[in-house]
Amino acid sequence: MNLQDHQRLVTNLYRDFSGRLPDVRLLETHISSVILAGDRAYKIKKPLDLGFLDFSTLAQRRHFCAEEVRLNRRLEPDIYLGVVAITGDPAAPELEGAGPAIEYAVLMRRFSQDGLLSEHPQRLTPDLVGQTAQRLARFHGEIARCTGDRPFGTPERVLSPMLQNFEQIRGLLDPAPGVLERLEHLEQWTETQYRLLQPLLDERRRKGHVRECHGDLHLGNMALEDGRLIIFDGIEFNPDLRWIDTINELAFLLMDLDRRGLETAGWRLLNDYLEITGDYPGLRLLRFYQCYRAMVRAKVAAIRLRQEGTDSESASLFSGYLQQAEFYTRPQAGALLITHGFSGSGKSTIAGRLAAELPAIRLRSDVERKRLAGM
Repeated sequence: MNLQDHQRLVTNLYRDFSGRLPDVRLLETHISSVILAGDRAYKIKKPLDLGFLDFSTLAQRRHFCAEEVRLNRRLEPDIYLGVVAITGDPAAPELEGAGPAIEYAVLMRRFSQDGLLSEHPQRLTPDLVGQTAQRLARFHGEIARCTGDRPFGTPERVLSPMLQNFEQIRGLLDPAPGVLERLEHLEQWTETQYRLLQPLLDERRRKGHVRECHGDLHLGNMALEDGRLIIFDGIEFNPDLRWIDTINELAFLLMDLDRRGLETAGWRLLNDYLEITGDYPGLRLLRFYQCYRAMVRAKVAAIRLRQEGTDSESASLFSGYLQQAEFYTRPQAGALLITHGFSGSGKSTIAGRLAAELPAIRLRSDVERKRLAGM
């Protein structure tokens, strides 16, 4: 199966579904084709080897379909239904027909694309931000932790995908004047911060903060369905990209909120998450990871730019994410504000509003006293 065969197979499946089922749609990403048909969705991986993922063989695609179901069922067991074989040939494909499989698809329960938070970020109300923080904190508390016998999360493996982003972007682009210099600055900043933070990265791994996370947490992988938050499409194709520090996971969503001008929601999410988890030491890594996450999205835009041409929307996205990454490299002045007064006088209420608007990190002495006391 090559890309041309993949496209023929997807096109013919789409035509077959369209003749039998209502409201059939085809969605394309840089690594998958997704057919929405009736109340089901079929996600078919493209036969690609991009370095950070390898879907080049049928065996690899079958394996990663199974991994996608396993991993995403942790958050959405009623969405991820299983793996189905596609038989026949690209000109006449058939789901689970007779004969050997020529391709595999992840079978999902379909949910409305109108619920995607990336398309309707205004739906991210303060209440939903609080629900998201609680859901993410609970998920991070339940998932597997990296033990000493696993190779993931070492400082060297944290740095490797960061540097790969720069290498891969350079290979994808015919950059405009000044872009190479900006990439060089960002790469140097990343390496400098890595040297400063290396002891903390190692300590975080030893203390169990490296866990088998979602790995791709941004608004494009979050949706509302009848008021319920859905978090889907976690990373299956590269364990190094999901066995990560929980602050790295959180940094992706916070970066996405910043990029969309939703900084207030981001700071509210951060404060709610920290208050639940108590992981304030992870803040030292936040901007390091936010810069990395902006470069991940810049790389995705560069891949699409290579596929679609310089006149595509991806050119603007690449430039925007590059600018976002640069923002996180700039030093910022700090300040300390202290509220005091009688019990019930509104200290926590006012501090909570200030934390989201300034922005700032809020520490509540009554909560931290209870945490220290094991309550």
